[in-house]
Amino acid sequence: MKKIAELANLIKQAGVGAVDATSPVSVLLGTVTNTNPLEVSVDQRFSLVEDFLIIPEQLTHYEVTIGIQVVVIRRGLEIGDSLILLRMQGSQQYIILDRAV
Repeated sequence: MKKIAELANLIKQAGVGAVDATSPVSVLLGTVTNTNPLEVSVDQRFSLVEDFLIIPEQLTHYEVTIGIQVVVIRRGLEIGDSLILLRMQGSQQYIILDRAV
């Protein structure tokens, strides 16, 4: 019985090690260097253009006109914004998680 428990623990450890080794998600930091077209510099190693970025709605510009006044509901990405990026392993797509402050 003890050997079965030890074997089960070894299998669990191997499974956890395999998941950790594959790093299914990488977390990176980037900086917006251009907004039109969008370009993000990642750790000063490489740049990503909009085709490789998935931008959440919360980071897109949205404004409404109320009477004669324009009210900004959400500001879009701006040059100099620091971003938290997620990269899925085996993909060239990066999800912009949020701004970093």
